[in-house]
Amino acid sequence: MVQYNFKRITVVPPGKDFIDIILSRTQRQTPTVVHKGYAISRIRQFYMRKVKYTQSNFYEKLSTVIDDFPRLDDIHPFYGDLLHVLYNKDHYKLALGQINTARNIIAKIAKDYLRLLKYGDSLYRCKCLKVAALGRMCTVIKRISPSLAYLEQIRQHMARLPSIDPNTRTLLICGYPNVGKSSFMNKITRADVDVQPYAFTTKSLFVGHADYKYLRYQVIDTPGILDRPFEDRNIIEMCSITALAHLRAAVLFFLDISGSCGYSIAQQAALFHSIKSLFMNKPLVIVCNKTDLQPLENLSEEDMKLVMEMKAEAMKTIGHGGEANEEGVLLTMSTLTENGVMAVKNAACERLLDQRVEIKMKSKKINDCLNRFHVAMPKPRDNKERPPCIPQAVLDARASADAAKEKKKLERKLEKDLENENGGAGVYSASLKKHYLLADDEWKEDILPEILDGHNVADFLDPDILQRCEELEREEGLRLEEEAAQEAFQIDGHELTEEQREILGQIRKKKALLIQEHRMKKRTAESRPIVPRKFDKDRTFTTDRMGRQLSSMGFDPSAAMDRARSRSRGRKRERSLSRAASDGDDMDIDGQQSSKKLRALSRSRSRSKSRPPEEVVPGEGFKDSAQKKKAIKKAKDSVRNRNKEARRGEADRVIPTLKPKHLQDEQAISDSAQLLVITGFR
Repeated sequence: MVQYNFKRITVVPPGKDFIDIILSRTQRQTPTVVHKGYAISRIRQFYMRKVKYTQSNFYEKLSTVIDDFPRLDDIHPFYGDLLHVLYNKDHYKLALGQINTARNIIAKIAKDYLRLLKYGDSLYRCKCLKVAALGRMCTVIKRISPSLAYLEQIRQHMARLPSIDPNTRTLLICGYPNVGKSSFMNKITRADVDVQPYAFTTKSLFVGHADYKYLRYQVIDTPGILDRPFEDRNIIEMCSITALAHLRAAVLFFLDISGSCGYSIAQQAALFHSIKSLFMNKPLVIVCNKTDLQPLENLSEEDMKLVMEMKAEAMKTIGHGGEANEEGVLLTMSTLTENGVMAVKNAACERLLDQRVEIKMKSKKINDCLNRFHVAMPKPRDNKERPPCIPQAVLDARASADAAKEKKKLERKLEKDLENENGGAGVYSASLKKHYLLADDEWKEDILPEILDGHNVADFLDPDILQRCEELEREEGLRLEEEAAQEAFQIDGHELTEEQREILGQIRKKKALLIQEHRMKKRTAESRPIVPRKFDKDRTFTTDRMGRQLSSMGFDPSAAMDRARSRSRGRKRERSLSRAASDGDDMDIDGQQSSKKLRALSRSRSRSKSRPPEEVVPGEGFKDSAQKKKAIKKAKDSVRNRNKEARRGEADRVIPTLKPKHLQDEQAISDSAQLLVITGFR
C-alpha cells in the first residue's frame, strides 16, 4: 500500500539564502589560509578544493529538491490530477526542469574552471579563477530564484493536503453545496469540519475515519459541485471531480429534499445526470437528507418521479453481474435529529465491502488461495441420538452455586445487581452519598448549595471543624486555669499590716520607676554598655554614686571604688606602676595578674635583642639547636626547585605555553632570520 506523505519534503530556501548557506559551508569546511611562498601545486590544490566543494554542495542541495518533490507521472493518477488542478502541472514541471538545468550548468562551470586552475601560474591568478567560478555558480542560482520561491509555496500547500490512501476502503460524499455533507461526516467520524449556513463552506478535501465490522473506512468530504459545463468549474469543484474520477469508493450522493440549500430537486437531479458517468463501477447510495423539514412521502409527484429516476440510474451503476438490491440504494436521514445516520453509513460500508469481495473473487489470485483451503463437511454415521452426558456431581455443583447466588442476592444487593436492574453500564450511576454517616438518612441526598447569602460555601467548610473546636476549648481551659492560679498567689493587701502596706507600696513604686527608666534607656544613647565621657556631661555616672548605692545595699564600697579609679586612664605613664601596685594590695583576687603586669612594666622600653633562628624555643619540638638548624636547611632545599620555576606553591600545576609551531618550523625560522637581516636588526 503506497502512502504519500508530502510533509517530508525538504524546505526550499530562497535564492539569496541558498547562496549564503553554500558559501558559508564552504568557508567553514575548507582551509582558509594560503601563502604565496607555498609551492604552486599546493596553491592550485587549495583553490581547486574550494571550487569542487562548492559545486558538490550546490549539486547535493538541488538534487534533494528535485528528488523530494513527487513526479506526476510516477504517482497515483488521483494525486497527479489533483496537483494539476491545484498547481498546473506545466508550471510545476517547468520549475523542476529549471532546477535540473541549473544543477547541470553548475557542474559544467566547475569542470571548466578546474581545468583552468590546473594551469594557474600564481596565487593571484588561481584566486581570480576561484572567485570567477563561485560567482558564476551564484549567478545561476540567482536566475532560478523565482522557481525556488514557486516550489516553496507548492511545498507549503502540499504539506497541508490531507493524507488520502487511494487504495483503501473509502466512502466519498458529494452533492450540491449546503446539502449536509459536512454535518454527516462530523456525525460518523471524529473529524471537525466547519459547518455554516452558506454555500461553499468546504473549499478542499477533508478526510475522516470510521469503523464498520472491525474494519477501518476512509471518509472523504468533497466541496459542493454546481451543474455547469466542465470548462466553467473552478478549482474547488475540480477537487471533487478528481476524487470521483480516480478513487475506488462507495459514493454517497446527497439530496436536499427540503430545498433549504437554495437548489431545487430538479437542479440536483440535473447535476446527478451530468456526472453519472463518474459513478460507473462504484457502489452508489442516494441519500435524501433533511427529512425533519420535508419527509420523502410528502414530495410532489414531479419531484418523486425525479428521485425514482435517479434511483434507477443508481441501480445501473452496480455492474459486475451482481443482483440489484434496492434496499441500500435510496435512503433517508436527518443529520439534525440523527435519524437514519448510522443506517446510511452501514449500508454504504456493506455495499462497498460486497463489491470489493466480489472483485477479489473474480481475480486470478483467488485460485491460488482456494487451492490452500479445504472445507470439511461432517456427515452422520447413523440415526442414533447421542445427547450430551453431564455427570451428576457437576449438576449438583451448578445447582448449589445457583442457590448460593440467589441467597446472596436476597441478603444484600451489590452494585452490580443495582446496575443491571437500572439500565446497565453507561446508564446507571452509583450514588456516593448513600454511605454517608449522618444523623438522619433523609439528609444523604440533599443538595449542598454552592453560594449562600452571597458567599462561597466551600470557603466556610472545614473537614476538621470538630477537632479544632475541641483544641480551642482545651486551650481556653488551660488559660483560665493559669489566670486563676496567678490570682490566687497575688497579694491583695487586705491581710497585711499598715507597715507592710507602706513597704509594699514603695516596692511597687520602685518597680514602676525601674520599668519606666529601662524603657527610657532603650530609647536613648544611655542604653549603650559603656558611656563615654562626652555623653556623660552631667557627671551622673561617678564612683561616688556607685559607693552610695553599694552602701545602701549593705556592701563596703572602698575596694570597688579604688579599683575603678585605678582602671581609669592616667595622664602619665609612670603612675600606672604605682596604681598597679596599689591595686595588688587592695584586691587579693587579682594578685597573680598584677605580678604579670609588674614584670611586663619592669622591662626596658628599648628594643630587645633579636633571637637567632637556630635558638630553640620551648614548644617548637626540637631537642637542640643542631636539630633545628638541620630542619631549616631541609625546608629550604625542598622549595628551591619550586622557587626556580616561579610556582606559587605545591599545588601549582600550571603548564606554561609551549613554543608555537611557527617558532619550531625550520623554514619559518630561516624566513624570520632573513627578514631581520633585511631590516637591519641582525
